Amino acid sequence: THPAVAETAVIGLPDERWIEAVTAVVVLRGEVSDTELIDHARERLAHFKAPKRVVFVDELPRNASGKILKRELRDRLA
Repeated sequence: THPAVAETAVIGLPDERWIEAVTAVVVLRGEVSDTELIDHARERLAHFKAPKRVVFVDELPRNASGKILKRELRDRLA
């Protein structure tokens, strides 16, 4: 985890080239660019697991038990 990231969810979003692109949805606790986060992930993850895109949000949607609602994120960002 990057020190500037408070929390993250990873989803697949439609992409013309890849059909679906790995996308990190990130809540920040500090300052960092999307490029820095992608580079950080590429250094630590297999190439196919690293995000192609980063989207910054203020908070991640959750259900009553605290689980991140990834379907809601996909619908909101697609």
